[in-house]
Amino acid sequence: MKLWFSLWIGAALWAGQGRAQSAPAASAAAANDSIVNGVVAIVGDEVITRKDLFEYLDNTVNLLMDRYRYQPDVLRREVAKVTSDGLEQLIERKLILQEYKTAGYGLPESVFQDEIKRRINEQFGDRVSAVRTLGQRGLTLEQFKQQVREDLIIMLMRQFKVSDSKIIISPHRIEKYYAEHLEDFKVGNEYKLRTIMINRSGKESPAAARKLTDEILTKLKDGAGFAEMAEIYSEDTFRGKGGDRGWIELEKEHYQKPLEDAIRSLQSGQRSGVIEAGDTFWIVQVEQVKPSHYKTLSEVRSDIESTLKVQERNRLQKQWVDRLRAKSFVRYF
Repeated sequence: MKLWFSLWIGAALWAGQGRAQSAPAASAAAANDSIVNGVVAIVGDEVITRKDLFEYLDNTVNLLMDRYRYQPDVLRREVAKVTSDGLEQLIERKLILQEYKTAGYGLPESVFQDEIKRRINEQFGDRVSAVRTLGQRGLTLEQFKQQVREDLIIMLMRQFKVSDSKIIISPHRIEKYYAEHLEDFKVGNEYKLRTIMINRSGKESPAAARKLTDEILTKLKDGAGFAEMAEIYSEDTFRGKGGDRGWIELEKEHYQKPLEDAIRSLQSGQRSGVIEAGDTFWIVQVEQVKPSHYKTLSEVRSDIESTLKVQERNRLQKQWVDRLRAKSFVRYF
């Protein structure tokens, strides 16, 4: 906790210095005073405190501490970034909640109660477990309910202000995106594979595992079906499918190098010999090969449209929040 707090204080100061020119009368000294006093921003008639930001970022910073445990400089930089981003997110939440209140929007109480019940059942199982688990986190059930209310209001306000039905992506934009991001749709060589895998473990010796694999290969050479041999002998999860792994793109897989090299050396209809890879022996059959190619526009059109819709939704939501910010009082400390 002490490390978390030290990182957070340093990040808050760093973020405060980065906003010095945009926030009126802000300075490193002012940022320091604000941290001590516990206020990091004012939005309208509400404050965001150090405690608010600390609690909002707690899970994220804990994950960063695990990831960059042995990289202190990187950890401080990443904490500074999430601190700055987290404050902006909290300010945005305040602005949206204030807009909901001042504009006179009102959701039926039943909507909130249904969502609260759903989240309690989904996250905790029942009310008693919710109270116990929340208590361990330092939260009350009422605080949890308030958080659910705010989350629901923010989600519905976003949907109301930027409806998906109003976002239309033209064919021209899709085609333009495809042309500009063609490399994103490149597919490496694809192989339709069947495999037989034998583990060293569970055998009398490594030599016994190798001997079994050699015997299987001999049966294949004598005309036994690959799928049949896989169903009888293979010790991987594809045994029930006759060793059928479907189409795979090696660049996206994590095969050991001897196995990957062997697959790359095979043409359609060819079968490997015995491949030794770590603690396993393999026999591979390549049924078909598709050379490297680009996915066609028709194949990726719906994915591109979804991507562009997300981008457009984010752009429109940012415009809306910027308008809320422009007509509200926001001050950093």
